[in-house]
Amino acid sequence: MLRVLDRLESLIDRVEGMVPTPPASPDLSAAVAFRWRKINGRSFLQPVKYPHQVRLADLHSIERQKNELVRNTLQFVSGLPANNALLWGSRGTGKSSLVKALLNEYSNRGLRLIEVDKHDLIDLSEIVDQIRDTSERYVIFSDDLSFEANDPSYKALKAALDGSVHAPPENVLIYATSNRRHLLPEYMSENLDAHRVDGEIHQSEAVEEKISLSERFGLWISFYPFKQDQYLEIAFYWLDYFNALPKDSEEARQAALQWALTRGSRSGRSAYQFALDWAGKNRLED
Repeated sequence: MLRVLDRLESLIDRVEGMVPTPPASPDLSAAVAFRWRKINGRSFLQPVKYPHQVRLADLHSIERQKNELVRNTLQFVSGLPANNALLWGSRGTGKSSLVKALLNEYSNRGLRLIEVDKHDLIDLSEIVDQIRDTSERYVIFSDDLSFEANDPSYKALKAALDGSVHAPPENVLIYATSNRRHLLPEYMSENLDAHRVDGEIHQSEAVEEKISLSERFGLWISFYPFKQDQYLEIAFYWLDYFNALPKDSEEARQAALQWALTRGSRSGRSAYQFALDWAGKNRLED
C-alpha cells in the first residue's frame, strides 16, 4: 500500500510539473517597456531595463510615415480613438526604430510598450488581461511578422485585432512591422481566376482569407527603398552624431556608397552601420 501511495505521489509531482504555471501579477511600474517571456513553462512580462534610446529626430527620409504614426499615437495617449497599425515595406527603412522612438517620445504621457515575438502571439488574450484595467496606454509591438496560413499565431492575432467576442480594450493598440503587406506568402497562381491549388475549389476565398488579416489593421504605413541622396543624408547624419565628420567629405561619400554596394542595400540600417565602422576605424587610427 505504501508503495502504491509513493507511486501516486510521484505521478502527481510529474503531472504538476507539466501543467503551465499561471502568469504572476506583473509590476507594471518597474519599466516603460516589457517583453513577454516564457521560461520553464512560466509566462510573464519581463521589464526592459535599458530600452533602445533612438529618437524621432534620428529618423530621416521617412517624414510622411513618421507624421502618420505620431498622429495616431498622440490620439492614443490622449484617450482619443486610434487605430492598430501595420508598418510594412523594405528592410532597414526605420519601421522598428519608429515604434521605439515613439516610446521614448511619449513615455512621460503614459505610453508603454510590450514586445511580443511572433510565436507568442497566441498568448495575446492573456497579455491583454494583465493590462486591461490600468491607466497607462500600451502598444503591443511585434516585429518582422510573417505567417504561414496554418500558423496558430495568425488566427490569434486576427482575433485580437477584431474578431474576439471581447471588446478590444481602450488602452491597448497593436503595432506590427513586416516586409509583407499581407503578412502571408502570395503566389502567382492566386491571380488566376480559374486555377485550382491543392484541390482548393474556391481559390478566391483563400486569397480573401490572406488579405483579411492585414485589413484588420486600421492604419497601413508603407516604407520604400531609399534613393542614393537619402541614403547619404542618413549616413552623414550618423557621422555627425558620432563626431566623425571627415575633412574630405568626398572620401566619406565614396566609402558610404561602396559600403551600400557591397551589402546590396541603400537602407537606413546600412547607413548607420557604415557610420559606426567609419567612426570606430578612424578613432582607432588616431
